[in-house]
Amino acid sequence: MDLKPRGARTADRMPAALSPRNASKRPMPESPRKTPGGPAEREKSLDEIYERIYVAILEHRLHPGTKLGEERLADIFGVSRARIREVLARLAHEQIVELFPQRGAYVAKPTIEQARDTFEARRLIEPAVLRRLVDTLTPEKINRLRSHVELEADARRRGDKRAIIRLSGEFHTLVAELAGNSALARSMRELCMLTCLTIFLYDAPTAKSCREDEHQTIIDAVARRDRARAEKLMLDHLDHIEGSLQLDQNNGEADLESIFRG
Repeated sequence: MDLKPRGARTADRMPAALSPRNASKRPMPESPRKTPGGPAEREKSLDEIYERIYVAILEHRLHPGTKLGEERLADIFGVSRARIREVLARLAHEQIVELFPQRGAYVAKPTIEQARDTFEARRLIEPAVLRRLVDTLTPEKINRLRSHVELEADARRRGDKRAIIRLSGEFHTLVAELAGNSALARSMRELCMLTCLTIFLYDAPTAKSCREDEHQTIIDAVARRDRARAEKLMLDHLDHIEGSLQLDQNNGEADLESIFRG
């Protein structure tokens, strides 16, 4: 007759690793690892890559016409080519990058006509942005604008041309963001980038395209809630920027009709 306790028989049938007497020798289970690539991390990665390319273009470190090779960018950022392709598609949607079948992606090169269209759009949009900003003005908004202009002044004192270019463009996008209309802010971001590319292409003297005091005088008018004055100053400001460009129709463009029909 088998007199072993029932519990002992069960223990005898257990694999050695699971036996109670070997419990102290069992390896502790590893805590589950967080696998990268979840939706939030993926979105963050896309935004970070987008922003780094955007700022490089804004600061003229990436020139118009520069090829943006998927494989090279994927290697630099440590991500897949598919992820780079998503970023480039987003930049292309905003007209910052041009995509060509079988050739790849290139930093956009606005034509003279596109440059003029950009300034025409800005003349329509920016006065409306200023009106909305004045109507929703708070001390905090004015402080943010004045702080930004201080950053611009500091960059000029240091002679940091890349920072000057970037901050000058960001002033206009900041005004749109503070006005509180997301559609206007998105449009201004795209238009400011196209302006930046246009300045690089058409030989604007960067230090003079945005005069040192013009942003400050616009802020002063906004602070006084003088909408008419703020709008006029903004339009004058845009005229000065466009006037510093070489946008004559014969700039580097051959008249093919006169060549072949003359």
